[in-house]
Amino acid sequence: MNGNDASMKGKGGRLVIAVDGPAASGKGTLARRLAAHYGLPYLDTGLLYRMVARAMLDDDRDIHDAAAAEHVVASFDQSGFAEETLRGREIGEAASVVAAMPAVRKGLIERQRSFAAQPQGAVLDGRDIGTVICPDAPAKLFVTATPEVRAARRHKELAGRGEAATFEGILADIRRRDARDSGRSDAPLKAAEDAVILDTSALTVEEAVVAAITIVNARRAG
Repeated sequence: MNGNDASMKGKGGRLVIAVDGPAASGKGTLARRLAAHYGLPYLDTGLLYRMVARAMLDDDRDIHDAAAAEHVVASFDQSGFAEETLRGREIGEAASVVAAMPAVRKGLIERQRSFAAQPQGAVLDGRDIGTVICPDAPAKLFVTATPEVRAARRHKELAGRGEAATFEGILADIRRRDARDSGRSDAPLKAAEDAVILDTSALTVEEAVVAAITIVNARRAG
């Protein structure tokens, strides 16, 4: 076990919560609410991949160019991006492409582990937090929902931002991203063996938050 692993066991009151799941499952909302509930810093790790994709698009680089993506990973400044430029269907699809590149995932591991190693702990959400980034996190959740429910949520979100998109198009995007994220050779999207599965398909936000807090408290007590 390396030093990063040892720091994630919750010793001395530290609490690391790993929240994984597919796009539009509700994991980001839950992770933010858990961070607020437990007074912990929060990192949306998906934004790191969106930053890489955004930098490549802004420089007119081919989003499928692994060498270019690796160069960006080694040099980009996380504070140099306005969050509104990291949202939307185009950047989400581009981020899914670069996230499948082993060199990109390797280059971002230490940024994520450093965040998780803060003295009080942290909440991180993404696709491989419980399996790769924080394998010894004391609390792991895998948040999911049916593709149709996730597409409806994303459609509502995009419509609220004034983005034109059809439910059918978003559903196709989600299914394509699910296949890419789950089928990649490096750190594929999957639930950690010791993660608790939380299906939010039929839950309101508040019901899902209560369920997530119950899961974390049970893990802390156990």
